[in-house]
Amino acid sequence: MHIYAIGDIHGHLEMLKSAHHRIQADMALHGHARIVHLGDLVDRGPDCEGVVEYLMQGVRACRDWVVLKGNHDRLFTSFLTDPDWHDPGLRVEHSWLHPKIGGAATLASYGVRSPADRPIAKVHADAVAAVPADHRRFLESCPTSLACEDAIFVHAGIRPGVPLAAQAEQDLVWIRREFLDDTRDHGALVVHGHTAIDKATHYGNRLNMDSSAAYGGPLSAAVIEGRRAFLLTDAGREPLLPA
Repeated sequence: MHIYAIGDIHGHLEMLKSAHHRIQADMALHGHARIVHLGDLVDRGPDCEGVVEYLMQGVRACRDWVVLKGNHDRLFTSFLTDPDWHDPGLRVEHSWLHPKIGGAATLASYGVRSPADRPIAKVHADAVAAVPADHRRFLESCPTSLACEDAIFVHAGIRPGVPLAAQAEQDLVWIRREFLDDTRDHGALVVHGHTAIDKATHYGNRLNMDSSAAYGGPLSAAVIEGRRAFLLTDAGREPLLPA
């Protein structure tokens, strides 16, 4: 048995398509399997709208794809619902439209004029009018986790020691240090993104797939077999050995 995972996308549609091509090449050799997208479809990148449309259409076509919810996806849909709501995962001085978060790039991909020097109420009204209702519903309906025999797939991580069914969404899409610093075995390999690093890295108890596509890095795709993992390259599989 094997399953595929793709890290944080952040509006990079062409890199996403390339990751799918690498997966298809591996499937041709090893057989069909599910593809799990680890969330953060939007923000910071050039074609957030295109990424949402591409993945939504794939799910609608009954492709064996799972699209998990990331914190940036939740920030996007929460802004559409209530522009004054502040996600507890953000610093007090930040909002979804802060340059460090990247919401303006998402709005630009939908044709919404830059929020700089414009009233938030006007930006919000333009966004609600511009974002298709089916995109919004799709992102809101994304699950926050997927459990397989030997792997758990989430966006950010899990709170150690808490059963998956009892995990809070806030942790699944936002947790960092409490999860990243914990070296205990979680009962399954936790495959996640959220925390940007230089390259996909296997830590023994977890596999971080966020290779910084949002910051000029590659978008990683990997295949997981039990607790073994392999990075997919144009030349084929490359073992991801525990660091």
